[in-house]
Amino acid sequence: MSSSLPIGVFDSGIGGLTVLKALIRRLPGEDFLYLGDTARLPYGTKTAATVERYAQQAVYALVRRGVKAVVVACNTASAAALPALVAGNPGLPIIGVIEPGAAAAVAATRTGQIGVIATEGTVRGGAYQREIQRRLPRAQVTAVPATLFVALAEEGWTEGEVALAAARRYLEPLFSNGATAPDVLVLGCTHFPPLTGAIQAVAGSAVRIVDSAHTTAEVLADLLVDARLTSAEADGVCQFLVTDGEERFARVGPAFLGRAISAGEIERVNL
Repeated sequence: MSSSLPIGVFDSGIGGLTVLKALIRRLPGEDFLYLGDTARLPYGTKTAATVERYAQQAVYALVRRGVKAVVVACNTASAAALPALVAGNPGLPIIGVIEPGAAAAVAATRTGQIGVIATEGTVRGGAYQREIQRRLPRAQVTAVPATLFVALAEEGWTEGEVALAAARRYLEPLFSNGATAPDVLVLGCTHFPPLTGAIQAVAGSAVRIVDSAHTTAEVLADLLVDARLTSAEADGVCQFLVTDGEERFARVGPAFLGRAISAGEIERVNL
């Protein structure tokens, strides 16, 4: 497999751009091919079987274009589909965001009380709970579905009273009991980091917010070195594929990626 091939990254929509941002920062010489399945967003309210099918179609689309590794930058897809994706693509390195996020949470906690906010599908599947307790058996993990955050992030409503009201609705019960309140809160959906300000305001300044993007980037960097797949380029490039809404992706995406996205960088595809 050529080291000059791009790294594929996919998400149900725009949220995975927060992971892509961390990957670019950690691996500036790599090329990336990002696929957002914007026509079928959100994944978090769908059944595991449906999410697995969508994820397989997304990875197949990336593989057809030629990628040397794939990052599943979607917590719901990581929870529902990662084993099937790995089994169906032998020889292709594929990583998700849940294991790196769980590892970061365990490293950050002092009390063992860990909160997770995620989509309904991720919470229902229990992937974060299992991965955290596998690493730290004494951990007490409380997972809360916060599905509305996805829509708020996609609309760009990440600040102000609407974002704060949603954060209070989801988080106040989690942090109401000081004795058992988490000291670490995992953002278990890649759409959630733009809402960090509102989330931190409700959780309190003493609570560590864990975003799996940075840890995922470190895992990918190590994987590329071990597989001798690192690129020798000085500056990588990004291409973006979406299944719907190119204009909206170009308009909202920069809030997640941290830079402008031009219409010429985006291509619509069918899965």
